[in-house]
Amino acid sequence: MAFEGLASRLQNVFGKLRSRGKLTEEDVGEALREVRLALLEADVNFKVVKDLIARIKEQAIGQEVMKSFTPGMVVVDIVNKELTALMGGTQSKLARSNRPPTVILMAGLQGAGKTTSAGKLAKFLMKQNHRPLLVAGDIYRPAAIKQLQVLGEQLKVPVFTLGNEVSPVEIAKQGVAHAKEHGHDYVLIDTAGRLHIDDALMEELVGIKEATKPDEILLVVDAMTGQDAVNVADSFNKQLDLTGVILSKLDGDTRGGAALSVKAVTGCPIKFAATGEKLDALEPFHPDRMASRILGMGDVLTLIEKAHAEIDTEKAKEMERKMRKAEFTFDDFLEQMEQVKKLGPLDQILDMMPGMGKMKSQVKDLKVDERQLQRVAAIVKSMTKEERAKPELLNPSRRKRIALGSGNTVIEVNRFIKQFEDMRKMMKQFSGMMGGVKNKKGLLGKMGKGMKFPFG
Repeated sequence: MAFEGLASRLQNVFGKLRSRGKLTEEDVGEALREVRLALLEADVNFKVVKDLIARIKEQAIGQEVMKSFTPGMVVVDIVNKELTALMGGTQSKLARSNRPPTVILMAGLQGAGKTTSAGKLAKFLMKQNHRPLLVAGDIYRPAAIKQLQVLGEQLKVPVFTLGNEVSPVEIAKQGVAHAKEHGHDYVLIDTAGRLHIDDALMEELVGIKEATKPDEILLVVDAMTGQDAVNVADSFNKQLDLTGVILSKLDGDTRGGAALSVKAVTGCPIKFAATGEKLDALEPFHPDRMASRILGMGDVLTLIEKAHAEIDTEKAKEMERKMRKAEFTFDDFLEQMEQVKKLGPLDQILDMMPGMGKMKSQVKDLKVDERQLQRVAAIVKSMTKEERAKPELLNPSRRKRIALGSGNTVIEVNRFIKQFEDMRKMMKQFSGMMGGVKNKKGLLGKMGKGMKFPFG
């Protein structure tokens, strides 16, 4: 998670407050000094930090807080609400024109991830049954048009291009006309970027804006650039009147200052955040959920949405039935692992589960290793059909045969079978894990309990 360092420090600060029965004004002051330092180190804008701390302090030292039975928790609640407000308060949704197509102008500096973000946004729209068109308006960067075409082929989204000899303004204009003629309800115009903001870049973007009258002007900013990203957003906004921001590389090794500062400095809401390299790793930005994740309170709603979107409903129902009746087989185990993989990297899943973020420091590698899965698959496929259905048949001689057939040692086979047996014993407890259809919270509340990975 982008806020790894900040989240860890804030959770330590508030963990101390929660453990105290009563709070003094000095306790609150000391805690807020640590919060201030943590925010500044996360590259949050200085003025934003100053105003935020002042608002929190004004509320936190009130008599209602000091006399509360749980003053530490009340202070955390205040901070949570203020962080949420700082990042925009509520989700800012994508505009939709009453007269299609909805035109989205993508802007940003070179290297911010603009072209890839256009592809990710197209993928997001397709999931909602829209028909997007990508327009290749960057005629300067070598292979920019080809990159967009490759993305289009991967997504099965058409790409409109007139090559690199026609002006970007004309390309954008004709692209919108093409979308109208062919029934596309969204047009995503990829534009050129520069290594820095210059007059030529802005004149071109203003020209495209005037020619296409976009419903959205989205600036893609690299979250890893920290405070620089906010300065870039401010400069673009003054000349283009941005409608929103897409934070790219929010999953990288970044301190998170851009996400916490950009709305307060520019007034532009963050509409999306890219949380990985894959084309489906683009999520709507929810300020309240992000604030909860930073404070270690989890993000259950996003995890529910991920599970609902990625986990096959019928398979989930069948898996729940098998778990409840302890009919879980080795084949089911592999199926379950594939379902969990669809939710994303395990470290991101833990961030979304209340109180589970701290587990990450206790586990060396939270990513599901493809090689480990292949080893497990080899073990399972080296079993007979009867053995896969009835683990109790696996005596020492059978295990030796499976080890030879799968290219593993007997020790490794024994370890995997032991972990499988432990999981099988917990089927009652795990009955709601894959059965999120009837009780989605069951999937979340139990996912972290007793979960071990093969050979982990």
